[in-house]
Amino acid sequence: MPTSARPRTKWFLREPAPRARARLFVVPYSGCGASMYRQWPEFLDDGVEVCAVQLPGRENRLREQPHATYEAMADDLAEALLPYLDRPYGLFGHCGSALGAYETAVRIVERGHPAPARLFVSSQVAPQDGPCGRFLGMTDEELLDELGRLVVELGGKPVRSLLELSLGVLRADIEANKLYHVAEPTRLPCPITAIGWRQDDEVPYTTMGGWPVCGDTTDVLLDGRHYTFTGAPEPLRQVLAAGLARTGAVPAA
Repeated sequence: MPTSARPRTKWFLREPAPRARARLFVVPYSGCGASMYRQWPEFLDDGVEVCAVQLPGRENRLREQPHATYEAMADDLAEALLPYLDRPYGLFGHCGSALGAYETAVRIVERGHPAPARLFVSSQVAPQDGPCGRFLGMTDEELLDELGRLVVELGGKPVRSLLELSLGVLRADIEANKLYHVAEPTRLPCPITAIGWRQDDEVPYTTMGGWPVCGDTTDVLLDGRHYTFTGAPEPLRQVLAAGLARTGAVPAA
C-alpha cells in the first residue's frame, strides 16, 4: 500500500507504511493537530517512519470532543495504536503531549502489549513534578498570542479567526495539564530520552530531572527554543534515530 493511501483509522492523516522498519508515533503539541509535524521527514534514518497522531477535536476531527484528561487520551490512543505495534516503535511528545505520550506507554504496558523501544519526552517535567508552566495561568488573549507565535514557527501567517478555532482545544489541553499530577508514577520497562532545549524559557532543562523515576533515562540538551522542535532540526532527528537504532526486521507485508 502506498504511504499516501487513505488511512484505515482516523488517528492518522496517512496510513503507516508496511515497509517501515520501525515507527515513531509523534503526539501533537497542545492545541494543535497532526499537521504540526508537516516539516518533519516521513522517514528518519534507518527506515524509522514518523507517524503523526491525530487527536480528537483537531483538524479533520474538529467535530469530536477533545479528551478531558491525559489518562482518557491514553486509554483511547493505546487501543488505536495496537494494529501498528507489530515492529519496534517509539513515542514522542513535546511539552504537554510528552505527558500524554508517557501515559500511553503506561497503558500499553499495563495491557500486556509490546512496550515501546523508547519514550522521548521533550520540554516537560516528570509526572510527579507538575503541573507547571506559564501557559497554565494565561488568559484567552495571551493564549491566542502564543498560538500566533506557533503558526509563525510553522511557517504560516496567523489568521485571527483560525486561531480562535484552535483556542478551545488549547484550553482543553491546558485544563488536562492542570489536572495531571502523579505522585507515584509507573516505572516503564523501556528507556526514556528526556530532551531539553538550551534557550527554552518555557520549560527550562533544569526542571526535567525527575524522569529517572519513570524509567531508565538518558538526558539530552539541544540548542534551540521551545518551538524549535517543530522544524525537526538535524540534532533532534539524530537523537530520535539513535534511540530507535536497529532492533528488529520488518515483518512480511
